Amino acid sequence: MRRKVIAGNWKMNNDLNGTVSLISEMKKEMQGKNLPAEVIVCPPFTNLETASALLKDSSIKLGAQNIYFEESGAFTGEISPDMLKSAGCEFVIIGHSERRTIFGETDLSINKKIKTAIRHGLKPIFCIGETLEEREKGVTFNVIESQLRKGLEGITETELQNLILAYEPVWAIGTGKNATPEQAQEVHKFIRTLISKLFSANFSHQIVIQYGGSVKAENAKELLSQPDIDGALVGGACLKADSFVKIIEAA
Repeated sequence: MRRKVIAGNWKMNNDLNGTVSLISEMKKEMQGKNLPAEVIVCPPFTNLETASALLKDSSIKLGAQNIYFEESGAFTGEISPDMLKSAGCEFVIIGHSERRTIFGETDLSINKKIKTAIRHGLKPIFCIGETLEEREKGVTFNVIESQLRKGLEGITETELQNLILAYEPVWAIGTGKNATPEQAQEVHKFIRTLISKLFSANFSHQIVIQYGGSVKAENAKELLSQPDIDGALVGGACLKADSFVKIIEAA
């Protein structure tokens, strides 16, 4: 059975004091509970070292929100894989729709980032998803297939053993709208079938595919009960410890 993975993407929220407060509250909420999921938090870069120290005595894993595909050099404002590892990161989000739409990331740059993360022993959380316009045009599956093929081009099944996929319909991120469980399951099933064609049936059964897009305590259980939804990449609801832990419990 595939494990459930719940990751919290803090985005550009919380300073150092807020990081200490939120992680301390999370640990308190989770104490003594036999929670059924792997839990990851992804704070901003400036908070990673503080977060890592706070998480040392817990089961919560640390991730970053982005990475650059070069290892060092004159790339002002970018973060290298070794910097993330030295700060305590095990995971890194790559290809989030906000990186694609606001910062102009392409399938090619995302592919390079995934390769760099894997080469340096970081576990990518690779995000894919369609816009509202694309869904209304009926090209959701075309978009998903293109993003998957281009994002994973030139990477072997063996290299992808620690990859997590995250399906995030762009029209549902931060809007309060979420895909219905049936809509989400339909796309997750398509992704799993496509992975079996691109790689192998065995790998497609193993890979974790999260859902992201206005996941909250109220809808988490129904979404996570779908057969091909293996967890959640949570945005706003991860910024309050009680709501995030309720999502973890829903797994």
